[in-house]
Amino acid sequence: MIEHFGTLSDGTAVQRCTLERAGVRVRVLSYGGIVQSLETPDRAGRRADVVLGFAGLEDYVAHPGPYLGALVGRYANRIAGGRFTLDGVTYALGRNDGPNSLHGGERGFDKRVWDMTPAGPHGVRLHRVSPHGEEGFPGRLEVSATYELEESGALRISYEAVTDAPTVVNLTNHSYVNLAGSGPAEGHELRIAASRFTPVDADLIPTGIASVEGTRFDFRVPRGTGSGYDHNFVLDKGVTAEPVEAAELHHPASGRVLTVSTTEPGLQLYTADHLDGPFAPGAGIALETQHFPDSPNRPEFPGTVLRPGEVFRSRTVYAFSVR
Repeated sequence: MIEHFGTLSDGTAVQRCTLERAGVRVRVLSYGGIVQSLETPDRAGRRADVVLGFAGLEDYVAHPGPYLGALVGRYANRIAGGRFTLDGVTYALGRNDGPNSLHGGERGFDKRVWDMTPAGPHGVRLHRVSPHGEEGFPGRLEVSATYELEESGALRISYEAVTDAPTVVNLTNHSYVNLAGSGPAEGHELRIAASRFTPVDADLIPTGIASVEGTRFDFRVPRGTGSGYDHNFVLDKGVTAEPVEAAELHHPASGRVLTVSTTEPGLQLYTADHLDGPFAPGAGIALETQHFPDSPNRPEFPGTVLRPGEVFRSRTVYAFSVR
């Protein structure tokens, strides 16, 4: 069901789509491609919202910093110095994270209104055209993101993009998960199928690739997350044509389990230590499936270049269960 959700100060209407299947209910906004809420049952069958979100449009506009539930791009995560060179041409990007470009710049995809249309009985498709030069990125990029509930109640997000000039693309969803349904995101156990990660400098830019062995970044066996994480994990599976399991988040008290599968080679773990607005630090856990930060400046990382005639495709599945 698609309904009117609100109106921006410039008069642009924002829509909301509600999808429901197999006991899962998800609400998606045309503003920022935001997953506003996602309700799923615990082991006793009690349904609760397990992602952080605001009730009204005005709150999303007033508190853009956390990227709550948003579709972020053109480039998810950070690009060092707000610039990169492609085919011998250097592009200067919007800098909104100190010296760096973060999540597409000052006004990335998370602050744009997308065209919203149904995609079958259990899905919705968002579409927009990002013009050449938007936030400094080259090429006219036509992007779609389809949110669909599978028969099991799993949420699948499928991204596609094409360009008329060489550019870079890295898209993800920035939902903060709290399987308890409310309060601090404590008592979760996390497993990540990654034997390596990308250490970062003081500006959270990768300095290379290192083993998780013997470090606090070793989540190959489930354990508590704690705090202090805003790091990319190098998934052992690499880039895949079909989604492969990358991580599992379990909340023993409620029994809820989130399993994340993706075609992407990386997963950013952010423990929300710097949340602002009405949500306290540590109120949720972000598991962002994506390519690595600063890949346009790091030829040794999996590539993020998209050229005319190619199609960017990425899929991530968020499956819910109890135990």
